[in-house]
Amino acid sequence: MPGFGRASSSLPLPLASELRRFISTASPTTRTSAASARLSSVANHLQAASASPKNSSMSQPSRASSTAAAPASPSPQSRLPPITFDKSPIPANTTGKFVRTAGCLIIGDEVLGGKTRDSNSNYFAKLCFNLGITLKRIEVIADDTDEIVEAARRMTEQYDLVITSGGIGPTHDDITYESIAKAFEAEPLQYHDETLRRMTELNKRRADYPQQTEEMITARRRMALFPSKNVEVIFPTTTLWVPVVRMAGKLCILPGVPRLFEALLDGLVPYIAIDKDAPRPYRVLVKTKLPESSIAPFLTKLAERVKTEDIKVGSYPKLFQHVQVSLIGTDLEALKKYGDEVAKELDGEIIATGKLGEEAE
Repeated sequence: MPGFGRASSSLPLPLASELRRFISTASPTTRTSAASARLSSVANHLQAASASPKNSSMSQPSRASSTAAAPASPSPQSRLPPITFDKSPIPANTTGKFVRTAGCLIIGDEVLGGKTRDSNSNYFAKLCFNLGITLKRIEVIADDTDEIVEAARRMTEQYDLVITSGGIGPTHDDITYESIAKAFEAEPLQYHDETLRRMTELNKRRADYPQQTEEMITARRRMALFPSKNVEVIFPTTTLWVPVVRMAGKLCILPGVPRLFEALLDGLVPYIAIDKDAPRPYRVLVKTKLPESSIAPFLTKLAERVKTEDIKVGSYPKLFQHVQVSLIGTDLEALKKYGDEVAKELDGEIIATGKLGEEAE
């Protein structure tokens, strides 16, 4: 019978029995004698094939499956001891300047094309909030040299700290380092020896290290080609070979992979000049169950009234739960006064009061 081939000859005995049962129970209207003969022939064929010693493999594991079940022997790389690196020393703030404003530059066609969801700008925004830094701008731009050059120059002129994310991998479209070098007249790119050393040390511990070709290793080395002037190479963690490259003391180049971005950004905090003695803004949070549309007129008038006292008013709905009203300013007593007013007017309650990012709930 055409189409069965080897696969059909190894079908189990119950299938042949089912075919015989169908033949014996089918009504005359549902079968013909020719069809019955054909089905009977198939059933006999299957029953004989199932009983044949050739098909005993049906009940025995194949060589492939039994081999797959055996535990793999550890690779030489897995036997190497874990490695840790030294962090870069934290430089003294000789200029006396502190970071008060920041910008974030997300670089990548994949973000603009919707292929990758950006979470790095949100992570940076939360960090700025907790450090008392005012994040002024977040931009997403393409993997385009002219766009990167323009945005890098403009944002470093406007803000005390600029973080870039993305475009520093091993492929041809990873052009952030060369574009930033052009923006700061820090060409040509050159290999950074310590980065190469750390990269190589960790690469030797990869399971695929023995299979890596020279072409793959060369592509990987591209990630250690940095601008050659007005540059700091900061190693803020003990476990990653990837550094943070800082240009002109302001612009910090980070990878786009969220896990790496977050680890490096957290490690970078001690290298950011934060004025710990500067007055931190305070915030009062009020919770109300009234819908945002009904409280909008009151909040609009309140925001206008407190503008002269440098107090910012915001509202943030928690879907199907409540609305949080935020009051931020440097005068804690004034914030408490207006917080009480908001709670009374909106039939709400104060849920947090304190320094920005450290409110006690």
